[in-house]
Amino acid sequence: MVKQIEVLGLGAGDLEQLPVGVYKKIKQTNRLFLRTKEHPVVSELENEGLTYESFDAVYEKHDRFDAVYEEIAQTLLKEAQTESIIYAVPGHPLVAERTVQLLLEYGPKEGIQITIGGGQSFLDAIFAALKIDPVEGFQLLDGTDISASQLQLGQHIFISQVYDQFIASEVKLTLMEKLPDDYEVYIVTAAGSSQESVEKVALYELDRNVSLNNLTSVYVPPVKDEQILLKNFTKLREIIAILRGPNGCPWDKEQTHETLKRYLIEETYEVIDAIDREDIDHLVEELGDVLLQVMLHAQIGEDDGYFSIDDVIEGLSEKMIRRHPHVFGNQTADNAEQVVQNWQEIKQQEKGELSSASLLEGVSKSQPNLLRAYELQKKAAKVGFDWKEITPALDKVKEELDEFVTELNGTEEGMILAKKEFGDLLFAFVNVARFLKIHPEEALFETNEKFIRRFQYVEDRVKESGRSFEEHTLEQLDLYWDKAKEKGL
Repeated sequence: MVKQIEVLGLGAGDLEQLPVGVYKKIKQTNRLFLRTKEHPVVSELENEGLTYESFDAVYEKHDRFDAVYEEIAQTLLKEAQTESIIYAVPGHPLVAERTVQLLLEYGPKEGIQITIGGGQSFLDAIFAALKIDPVEGFQLLDGTDISASQLQLGQHIFISQVYDQFIASEVKLTLMEKLPDDYEVYIVTAAGSSQESVEKVALYELDRNVSLNNLTSVYVPPVKDEQILLKNFTKLREIIAILRGPNGCPWDKEQTHETLKRYLIEETYEVIDAIDREDIDHLVEELGDVLLQVMLHAQIGEDDGYFSIDDVIEGLSEKMIRRHPHVFGNQTADNAEQVVQNWQEIKQQEKGELSSASLLEGVSKSQPNLLRAYELQKKAAKVGFDWKEITPALDKVKEELDEFVTELNGTEEGMILAKKEFGDLLFAFVNVARFLKIHPEEALFETNEKFIRRFQYVEDRVKESGRSFEEHTLEQLDLYWDKAKEKGL
């Protein structure tokens, strides 16, 4: 016996639009299963004495649609083990029908033949109802599984399976991530049937419409407003390309990877400043400035024919997956320290570092030297080149301070040596900071900010006195400084 499930489409409209072949098979079969009985064709066939089994009750059993579809598919496969059956779905079997895709996946593994019959897709009816030519470009999305990252706002967007107000609310919130609350969308119900309805509503009203049912789709017209499109990454890429293009900005067109280096450093520090000041609005702006630098470098790479932003994103995505095997693979990481250790091990494997290569390779010379010292010491400490307690580290600071002071003898040679000893002293202090898990760059930043606050206080007192700085003695200025300290500045 041939085990078979024949899947038929009920079309998008009334009984009169149902193909004759599909009609005959539905009427003649002894075992007819329907994903849902809520369809104009079914109600008309019931008047002709149609008998069937529907899966509408399964929707009430589960909180997730994937569980619903899984149960339907498994039930059909079980029934087909003893006899061939017909499974009918709204529209066309291969358009927005997850249960059919599951049958096509599971059926061959269980020796069950899955055949696909006819049926008009609901898309044809929607195109006709809205008078849209699909050649202009469109997206078909599942309302039960939709994300803002999927949206192509420049195309016609159709969102199917908007069964009820809960799904409509989820769709609304997703669309609002990209579109204004009052953006006009269309609710299309029973397209192609005598009950066809097309209603235009503001996006914020989408889930307030009571006519939503299993024949409902949402249509989002293409966005024409440039201001709305500014949230799209593709729009940003287009802007950067224009700035670097023949009719673009003279300054942008002249930039190279070399000329842009200092701007990336400056913008990075601006981001750090915004974080330290807990200024979210400023942080958003400064992160945008850093992204601008990335986009400019990528556009230069594309202009030169070497790489594009797509290559940058691809490389980053692959790296994140490779270096997070505890998320995307079968490894485990119990804490952040284990994650860092795994990251370093994977990084070493990727770069194919030989045992003869220096452990200090990879610490960039372009970093500020305070940070570079910190990173060099961290690298050395990983292989045990580190003190076990802080006392020797503090002794080293004292030793370097004594050597620095010794060289301050007023001679030219002494100043040359003093410079070297000063570097040793700073390096020793960085080591103490690292040992205490104090980031030296952050600590120095806080001290700089503190100095600015106190000096500005001194400036204000000088102005209030009516005298210039030159007319103050150092002792008088120190009194202002001490007052600033007392105020906790």
